[in-house]
Amino acid sequence: MYEKDLYACEGEINEQLARYGVKFGIYKNNTFREQLFPFDVIPRIITKKEFQMLEAGLIQRVDALNLYLKDIYGEKQIIRDGVVPEDFVYTSSGYLAQCEGICPPQGVYSHISGIDLVKGKDGTWYILEDNLRVPSGASYPMIARELCRRCSPATYQKNHLEDNRNYAKLLKETMDGVSAGGIHVILTPGRYNAAYFEHSYLAEQTGAKLVNGSELKVSGDCLYYEDYSGRKEKVGAVYRRISDEYLDPLNFNPESLIGIPHIFDVYRKGNVALLNAPGNGAADDKGIYYFVPKMIRYYLDQEPILQNAPTYLPFYEKDRQFVLEHFDRLVLKDVAEAGGYGVVFAERMTAEEKERFLALLERAPRRFIAQEVIDFEDLDIMEQGVPVPRKADLRAFVLSGKETKVWKSGLTRFSRNPDSFIVNSSQGGGFKDTWVLSQ
Repeated sequence: MYEKDLYACEGEINEQLARYGVKFGIYKNNTFREQLFPFDVIPRIITKKEFQMLEAGLIQRVDALNLYLKDIYGEKQIIRDGVVPEDFVYTSSGYLAQCEGICPPQGVYSHISGIDLVKGKDGTWYILEDNLRVPSGASYPMIARELCRRCSPATYQKNHLEDNRNYAKLLKETMDGVSAGGIHVILTPGRYNAAYFEHSYLAEQTGAKLVNGSELKVSGDCLYYEDYSGRKEKVGAVYRRISDEYLDPLNFNPESLIGIPHIFDVYRKGNVALLNAPGNGAADDKGIYYFVPKMIRYYLDQEPILQNAPTYLPFYEKDRQFVLEHFDRLVLKDVAEAGGYGVVFAERMTAEEKERFLALLERAPRRFIAQEVIDFEDLDIMEQGVPVPRKADLRAFVLSGKETKVWKSGLTRFSRNPDSFIVNSSQGGGFKDTWVLSQ
């Protein structure tokens, strides 16, 4: 299906990626470290029929999550009807009281959603996680595909696959659809952010200006970009790549040096669009994940097309008893952690570690979810010229503006450790291109 010369180019492609700065930065123990994000040349291949099913399920899921965010910051009907417990909503670390009563343009909160899936060995796709705050990763398969095309054009001439170069167009359309009038900017915290390469690449591809907080100013009730000469332009949409708490020091964390004073006030008045909306963490909390199938039934009156991994909430007594009785076969996740951190496989714990963890679970049941360990499929990667199987997931990108669309590509991440299920780049994983066949 793909030419041998594509295999031969893997080293050259990774060298080019390094020259372009396709790296992933990690903050740990107050130290910033950059590392290459290794690319494997064997693509993940998804058939047209399979992707159509994924597409329908992803649109359904993201539409329900957007309706949930609109509801909990507005009428709160899902709480009154007892579908999601009130305590569960307001104790989420991602819930922001400052967002109460704010409905962004088109009622869209999550404009760019990164939905993580795995495919079980039985062929069933499972949703592992919803990322609705500042999901990253689309730029990596974009640039890798471009380099692969240059290296082996025959591969792409002979195979019928969807062109993934339209992501920038989809992103621009999304920004256009919610803009309050003015230019588009991509707000980055700067060179030492973990995904700075992506910020600069997407700005280049979409024609948006790449800016930092010092280049944006609030004047009156509007937001302006001010260049080095002092010339100002009104900003209509900000694709912000900084977390909620650092966005506006006058409304959130007062110690933030990378945010823009009063930008949240401009947003509240509807004079600028923020992509993604502040407060989205209330819907991608790993505990809230448990309720997404219920949201789909509640808001859309539909059965979920895509399944959650079998999940238990120790918050509920019945689920807590199940977790205690079947502890050794479960994976436990801290709802406040991300990037593969806070994930514990019970079977790998020592007796002492189990005792400590179970005591913590009794004290803070809202802090954790428990899931069945899915035996998800292995994908081959090249290791010293030989294909070897490794665990891999898929981050699908769903863009919501005037309508909801799924990018016909995605970021396939894999573990380089043969004994690990954790594929995150921050944990040393690599990535592949994702081929969606067009016929």
